[in-house]
Amino acid sequence: MQCENGKEQLRELVNSCTADERRPELVVELGMAPDSILAFAQANRTDVIVMGTHGRRGYDRLMLGSATDRVMRRAPCPVLAVYKAPNDPLAGGEERQHVHHLKRVLFCTDFSENAKRALNYAISVTAEYDAELTLLNVLEDLPSAANVADAIAVATGQLDKLISPEDRKKRKIKTAVRVGKPYGQIIQLARETQTDLVVMAVRGRGALDLAVFGSTTYRVMQLGPCPVLAVHV
Repeated sequence: MQCENGKEQLRELVNSCTADERRPELVVELGMAPDSILAFAQANRTDVIVMGTHGRRGYDRLMLGSATDRVMRRAPCPVLAVYKAPNDPLAGGEERQHVHHLKRVLFCTDFSENAKRALNYAISVTAEYDAELTLLNVLEDLPSAANVADAIAVATGQLDKLISPEDRKKRKIKTAVRVGKPYGQIIQLARETQTDLVVMAVRGRGALDLAVFGSTTYRVMQLGPCPVLAVHV
């Protein structure tokens, strides 16, 4: 009976959200939600997992919801975390069939190899939607104010080198360098530019690496104004 109820709920959800030729596969499994999701993703070589967060905001909020949190820590693929406030007009009602067309994508990098690999996802999404891509680096703990201008110039040069001349000709690319706490500057820029999606890299999937899932990534998911694509690399 529980499985049948689950299938019926899925059918209603699909009927309310599907407005084109896509035909989703309906799957209902018994067991712990995170374990079932992870096992399904692994077995089917899923390219991306999409999950909602609890939407509880505040600087003391350290969890995204137990199921989402566990999946994001162990996922074999990128995870898209989507937050919708209860009073968000897109959360239900007549707007259920609204299709999101991404216009602005924000990619955050610290110039590590992990971040460089995640850039491919940002470029792919940008190409799919013909969106504008902004590459952002945030400078933190600079030794002195006198070095700020030089540091910004160096970081800007590094950002420019991340995009090939071919991609720069084809895509709408911008760069930005800011100074301060990474999560705060990422959130601020996302709000200022009305960003539709933030793309960030997550290092590894080990217990120690993801003990706090990376404070910057977590904070942006908690407090940011748009969905975050966390890319495990």
